[in-house]
Amino acid sequence: MQLPDDETFASFYPGDNAQLLTALKNAAVGQGDEVIYLWGQAGGGRSHLLHATCAEVNACGHAAASLPLERHRQMSPRLLDGMELLPLVCLDNLDAIAGVEEWERAVFNFFNRRREKGVGSLVVSASTASRNLGLLLPDLASRLDWGVAYQLKPLDDEGKLGALQLRAELRGFKLPTDVGRLLLSRLSRDMSTLLAALDLLDNASFQAKRKLSLPFTREILGL
Repeated sequence: MQLPDDETFASFYPGDNAQLLTALKNAAVGQGDEVIYLWGQAGGGRSHLLHATCAEVNACGHAAASLPLERHRQMSPRLLDGMELLPLVCLDNLDAIAGVEEWERAVFNFFNRRREKGVGSLVVSASTASRNLGLLLPDLASRLDWGVAYQLKPLDDEGKLGALQLRAELRGFKLPTDVGRLLLSRLSRDMSTLLAALDLLDNASFQAKRKLSLPFTREILGL
């Protein structure tokens, strides 16, 4: 599975998650915890962080894998066979397979094989704390407690503004503060919506050869 080019540590605005980022960066260089479990609300950047961790491993010339478990119906649990030998494996959206016995069993067996091999780190993400997942297999729930857990803390409005300005800077343009505040006040505050609006404004600004301003933003977004 190809990683998104723009989902790296450099493009992630940390907010109050500095400790989590340090743990993931350590995992990427083989110095991390055996198991890292991170959870938080949808749209908070969980997948971004998993992709960023894999990208760091790839940049060091090693292989890593990230499985989007929300797509488990289109995948076979046998994908996990042999992955215990990789220096980093990320299981994204584990809650998507809660109650699916075939997948729970496959993940449980994968945990055991990885523990026996003693290779690298495993990063697991979900929308809720492990005790609230509603897993069928109690032993799988216990495996999630082998490592350290982090709650991905959501950004407040100032943090979202900072994240938008960071993303704009990485794309080579400036997002004025008043334009960013307009987006936050008039659009849904989830980051996927805000970043989609930012992409639209970037493209429109480039094509019109105009800098971003409040009137231009209102015109393009119909605000």
